[in-house]
Amino acid sequence: MSVKNQDILIVGGGIIGMLTARELAKAGASVRLLERGATGQESSWAGGGIISPLYPWRYEESVTALAAWGQQHYPQLSRELYEESGIDPELLPSGLLMLDVEDTEAAQAWATAHQHKIETLHADGLRDLEPGLAQGDSGLWMPDVAQIRNPRMAQAARSALQKLGVVVEEHAEVTELMVESGVIRGVQTVNGRYDAAQVVVASGAWSAELLARLMVPVQVEPVKGQMILYRAQPDAIRHIVLNHGKYIIPRRDGHILTGSTLEFVGFEKSTTEDALMELRQAAEQMFPLLAQCEVVNQWAGLRPGTPTGIPYIGEHPQVQGLYLNAGHFRNGVVLGPASARLMADLVLKRAPILAPDAYALDSVH
Repeated sequence: MSVKNQDILIVGGGIIGMLTARELAKAGASVRLLERGATGQESSWAGGGIISPLYPWRYEESVTALAAWGQQHYPQLSRELYEESGIDPELLPSGLLMLDVEDTEAAQAWATAHQHKIETLHADGLRDLEPGLAQGDSGLWMPDVAQIRNPRMAQAARSALQKLGVVVEEHAEVTELMVESGVIRGVQTVNGRYDAAQVVVASGAWSAELLARLMVPVQVEPVKGQMILYRAQPDAIRHIVLNHGKYIIPRRDGHILTGSTLEFVGFEKSTTEDALMELRQAAEQMFPLLAQCEVVNQWAGLRPGTPTGIPYIGEHPQVQGLYLNAGHFRNGVVLGPASARLMADLVLKRAPILAPDAYALDSVH
């Protein structure tokens, strides 16, 4: 089978791929999205939805730039997705409280340079914010950080794409990129061949495998993260709380996410009893009230990790018309809107929202 009526193919139906397809379709392009499984069911579903990198001052400036653009545009994006789909992504201004941070001077310098609010709190201030908190002698408080319910955001994006005329095909795994004389011609899938003059690979942790046969390897590897979900009363915990890499995310309906592990185990996604105990211990030491709450779910996802945390966003240097938008590691949700917009700018040859060189495939990641 050969399909020739799409200008652009998007390979990957996570939040990155769907937001990229949406940007291109809104600009008038004819877009088909191919997903190896079901849309929004990999790291887009598994993550926490914090609209900020954890400890944001520890990242490269190129990551900060993507995050800042996304944070600025999330309120509008959330409203538009709700209007386009009828599904509320549940954007919630929870704020982010980080306990017992060691590099506070670096955090304050970063906040001043980037005009972010960071307040230093001592024990009494921590308890004023979260009366049930049992840990922490000091903390850094970022009141402007929000969260979004990422599974609902993915559902909203999928619905919005259909209304924009994007053809979405699930269970259409791409097995080969069709390249002739240094030019992309389309892709081969388990369902047949699809022709297109431009192809965007947004396959998360699977992107490097797909590109492996081409001359420029990309350093994207799967990093497993396990999470658990408590059922509690609404407002039992009101803010996102981060303590030595483990976080608590309270949803509007009272569910409370706790994450996450960092496991370099390839493409293996099973959950473990050890991770359950590790996450329960971290959560219940922070908030003893959680010991009385039921754990209603545990899951694992595969983040697309890169050595620096900087995603690849750009055209393949040896293959005309082939683009990559992947490698967002733990920050796909916060970096997604800017990554999608920048990708669309590059594909459509528009003036880019950010200087693209730091994200190029032949840059040092």
